[in-house]
Amino acid sequence: MTPTLVRQHQPHAGPATRVDLCARARDWSEIQERMLVPLYETVYERLEVGTGTRLLGLGCGSGLALLMAAARGAAVTGVEASSPERLALARERLLPESSGTRARGGTRLVARLPREADAPPYTLVTAFEPIGSLAGDSEGLAETLAAVVPPVERGTPVVLAGWGPPERCATSAVLRVATRLADPLRVTGSWRPALRDDLEEVAQRAGLRPDGSGRVACPFGYADLGSAVRGLLSTGLFDAAITATGQEQVDKELAEALHPHQRRDGTIWMPNVFRYVIALTV
Repeated sequence: MTPTLVRQHQPHAGPATRVDLCARARDWSEIQERMLVPLYETVYERLEVGTGTRLLGLGCGSGLALLMAAARGAAVTGVEASSPERLALARERLLPESSGTRARGGTRLVARLPREADAPPYTLVTAFEPIGSLAGDSEGLAETLAAVVPPVERGTPVVLAGWGPPERCATSAVLRVATRLADPLRVTGSWRPALRDDLEEVAQRAGLRPDGSGRVACPFGYADLGSAVRGLLSTGLFDAAITATGQEQVDKELAEALHPHQRRDGTIWMPNVFRYVIALTV
């Protein structure tokens, strides 16, 4: 859920839309990131993450998954290459020089993969950034995973995550707004439905051996319509639509798409299912 926010052109009429990346990252941290907590908890429980675990989190975002692993006693290294703003928030959460609190033992947060000579022997690698969100979003992940293999031992579990079947994800209907607004101008980077074998194909390209999988209910719940719009925009999945049609149009149609999911008390609730695959290094 952390695509690079780059705008090289603005096809629609009117002034170019400028995204406040700091505000966007804060919305991700405060609103959206927690939606995947059931996924993190399920994986950590299944793999018995705790003292003795040395975890490498790829695409760590603003660090919530790392924080949960560290609370279990794990030593964590987080890599966030696509959003310096999210990485800064992760440092506030986990590192003393940013937060003024005591560091959790063994915590490292970096913008690129540590060199093999500088890396500890990881016992678990996670890539919780969901595959099956953007067209071509798995490109480069296999290469990144291949670069991770040298610092880990044979048989080390690598966890990949992605959206479940569209028919099991209420949010899919909302995300289709992004595709509909972006596709007429063939803007790259628009949302696409998840495919059944997305995760397995990435594991295969990375030279990993699948060793298990699962599905987890991750409902998206928001206090009100405004929070829902901000949270979903923070994923970056609507950026191509904003490029194609402008912020105002995307906000309007996103709010309309969310209306069927709004309860009488004003809250928004959308049941979703996410998949994960556990693959082993060979």
